[in-house]
Amino acid sequence: MDAATAVQADGAQVLRMLRGAVAQRGLGQLADKLAEAERYAASDLAACAEDFARVRVDEAGPVGPSANHLVSLGGKRLRPLCVALSARTGSGFGAAGRHVAVAAEFVHSATLLHDDVVDVGDSRRGAPTARVVYGNAASIFAGDWLLVAALRHVRMAGLPGLFDSLLGTLEAMIGAESLQLHSRGNLAADRATYLRIADGKTASLFAWCCAGGARAGGADDAQAAALGAYGQKLGLAFQLVDDVLDYGGRPEETGKALFTDLREGKPTFPLLVALERRPQLVRLLEPLLHGEDVPGLHADVATQVVESGALEETRRFAAEQAEGAIAQLSILNDSAARTALETLAYAVVHRFA
Repeated sequence: MDAATAVQADGAQVLRMLRGAVAQRGLGQLADKLAEAERYAASDLAACAEDFARVRVDEAGPVGPSANHLVSLGGKRLRPLCVALSARTGSGFGAAGRHVAVAAEFVHSATLLHDDVVDVGDSRRGAPTARVVYGNAASIFAGDWLLVAALRHVRMAGLPGLFDSLLGTLEAMIGAESLQLHSRGNLAADRATYLRIADGKTASLFAWCCAGGARAGGADDAQAAALGAYGQKLGLAFQLVDDVLDYGGRPEETGKALFTDLREGKPTFPLLVALERRPQLVRLLEPLLHGEDVPGLHADVATQVVESGALEETRRFAAEQAEGAIAQLSILNDSAARTALETLAYAVVHRFA
């Protein structure tokens, strides 16, 4: 595989991964639509991958290598894809859109670098985390550097209001992270708290990506708002499915070990539903909250969550969010980009592996 082909393959990873996941579930028609979306977005995704490949943080000491370590590992690049497809609903994915896409991925990467320190994470994308290789401090400063770089790219995009909207998004993300930290191990957390965390931590950046991509493609206020609302619901659906995969996903595809959220005491949606239906789960969870390492306990809790029907309810809720996201696209004219966004929403919900 030559360099150009490798770059394009990396860029198309998210669509290829989704296509494989839905094909395994017997959803051939959806897989075919994803193949069409992959062909449609291939050049844009390759352009994004080239931009990421050129990124090299030259800061002295371990900060630069720490940032480069994560960026070079690739990833799904789902957020840049949202930027590109949103821009394609208008005039296209040009230089401004590429700046927005890079900014989106840098913000996401910065949160991962910070999260791995907070969560004491040892692996990310099949490799040791930056904090393991270079230390916690380097990982934190690398994340800070990427946030500054993201703001620079937004400024270079030159789109009115986009800089301020990213500041608002970052504020929402930090607020959600703070609430999640406060809620760790809190078995009294409720669905409203969960939604505040998921909307701020995950969905807000998806919303910014789609609205920003729309702006880069020349969308008017109403179209940009609709795409932002699409992104918000898509992001919530994505997080809900992530919660489901914590109990039964394939680590090589999800990028994290099973029961990661459960081990970290995060109040995920399936766990909250299971606790509503089976209050006795509290007693089973108590050793985990006190840091006790009881062999097989995580699997026992997972069994209880599955048997309670919580995963099915979470899937239904995720599907409702995806349908709501697709409904927001009704303001747009029919186009290949709109079809690709609709397909993406369906695929995110059906990526159970």
